[in-house]
Amino acid sequence: MTLTAHRKLQLYGALLLLPAAALLGLFAYLPTVTTVLQSLYLPGFRGAPPEFVGLENYQYLFEDPKFWQVARNNLLYALGTIPLSIALALGMALLVNGRLPGRGLVRMAYFTPTILPMIAAANIWMFFYAPQIGLFNKLLGALGFSGVNWLGDPSVALYSIIVMSVWKEAGFFMLFYLAALQAIPPELKEAADLEGTSRARFFWRVTFPLLMPTTLFVLINALINAVRVVDHLFILTKGGPNNATNLLLYYVYENAFAFFDRTTAATLTVVILLVLAAVATLKFTLLDRRTHYQ
Repeated sequence: MTLTAHRKLQLYGALLLLPAAALLGLFAYLPTVTTVLQSLYLPGFRGAPPEFVGLENYQYLFEDPKFWQVARNNLLYALGTIPLSIALALGMALLVNGRLPGRGLVRMAYFTPTILPMIAAANIWMFFYAPQIGLFNKLLGALGFSGVNWLGDPSVALYSIIVMSVWKEAGFFMLFYLAALQAIPPELKEAADLEGTSRARFFWRVTFPLLMPTTLFVLINALINAVRVVDHLFILTKGGPNNATNLLLYYVYENAFAFFDRTTAATLTVVILLVLAAVATLKFTLLDRRTHYQ
């Protein structure tokens, strides 16, 4: 291939990538840069230009007790949803990957919560959690127990949101594990059966290590999902009671669109991005060493 033809091929490839690169820059990188810059300024009043304050907005944010309450809520939410949803997804995938009567219907039942819009799912669970007529309190009453204010009690509300989120996410993660299980060569299982290896030993020594790339991918997605919670909080609790269910992205929404404090919202967004980047890097650093790529 001549030099001219090679350059033409490079130009052709660059032109093919140009629309995607332009959209990525316009809707991903440009807003990120704008948000970082906005977090370094105070807005001007009555036509005055914005004032550069450096890291003072971050200092103000870290001195705000509400921020630490919201961060603690989000940490508890992540610790509750990520392990449970991943473990449940793996268990469901192992179940529907085997010889199970009505396997197609079971798969569909597991995946149905995932395809529901978040607003619809939140309204369904609002009926479940309703204090007077809710399904859960009706069941507790039938068993002789008193009802629980699932969304109105600060000590219970966040755990109620966690249960709904696990129900919503587990079916989505199950798909990735099911695809990974079906990609494992059946010869490995046949060889293990010939050796008399138990199912538990085969799972921990063969299946689970081969699922590590999928687990790493699901972990990153679960981490992102644990931070980008807005929809069902808006429907179910609006961050209450007494900020017991207020999470980071909903706090950003509150500052930006309820309090019209775009500077605090921008500062909080940058903090979230930095934390996500640090945790994702740590996960890749620790888990990638134990990950076997076929």
